[in-house]
Amino acid sequence: MTVSPRIPTFEDVKVAASRIFGVAHRTPVLTSRTADGLSGGTLFFKAENLQRAGAFKFRGAYNAVSALDAEARRKGVVAYSSGNHAQALAYAATLLGAPSVIVMPKDAPEIKVMATRGYGAEVVFFDRYKDDREAIARGISEERGMTMIPPFDHADIIAGQGTAALELIEEVGQLDVLITPLGGGGLLAGCALSAKALAPGCRVIGVEPEAGNDGQQSLHKGEVVRIAPPKSIADGALTTFVGDRNFPILQAKVDDIVTVSDAQLVQTMRFFAERMKVIVEPTGCLGAAAALRGVIDCAGKRVGIVLSGGNVDLKALSAFFAEA
Repeated sequence: MTVSPRIPTFEDVKVAASRIFGVAHRTPVLTSRTADGLSGGTLFFKAENLQRAGAFKFRGAYNAVSALDAEARRKGVVAYSSGNHAQALAYAATLLGAPSVIVMPKDAPEIKVMATRGYGAEVVFFDRYKDDREAIARGISEERGMTMIPPFDHADIIAGQGTAALELIEEVGQLDVLITPLGGGGLLAGCALSAKALAPGCRVIGVEPEAGNDGQQSLHKGEVVRIAPPKSIADGALTTFVGDRNFPILQAKVDDIVTVSDAQLVQTMRFFAERMKVIVEPTGCLGAAAALRGVIDCAGKRVGIVLSGGNVDLKALSAFFAEA
């Protein structure tokens, strides 16, 4: 008998908010008159680039590990990730006294690999174009008795990520539009749960890199579409499909999914660095790029945008700007 995956609800987001309270940062909401002028709207940037471990992923990771019983924590956790979930889970596990193993692509940014190890995890590498990362992680889970916590297709992960939008709407009030980056769908699904519960009239829009629009294709087709491993500077959104738990939420609560180019991401990173004095990684700029470059109509609207992370190597950042 096939067991359907548990789909989280807004009630789960509220439980997650209580679990992470006092541990995860309640990140600031940034505004910019220049950004408002470029977009024609009133923009509120939820600065998850300033979250612990440098990305929103800490919310879901801490929620998921803290939900485990004592024996499961003793045995530890395993995950696969290109970087931000890796760091977040390693950090959360260490804070909660659990060992961790992270399966990372061998071409992951060095800064993310070093940080993951620095937070206490054992790192196992794989080739993202040849190997099955999930199978590798599952093998480690079975061999060592560790709990596998995937980066997006997990009820507690989704609920934890939804706390970012919960905090944003609590702070700034009703929104006309909420925009988040989209990789595997955990952030978008969780934030959609919060937005539709707290601001029912709010349009929820996900943004993917042009090269990896599996979510956009899936939403339009009405079923999960799998694609070949994409290539983009948005390394945190290089998934090949959205999760089984995420997709039903996206279908029910997400109004649209759009894409932006790598060039638009670089332009947006430069805007944040030069005008707002903050570092946002390429993936973290997906939503902002869509708003600032006219991909999403923000004119006259109150728009919330999640800046999902800030973990970018400074040498890489300099190279992006030099090439542009």
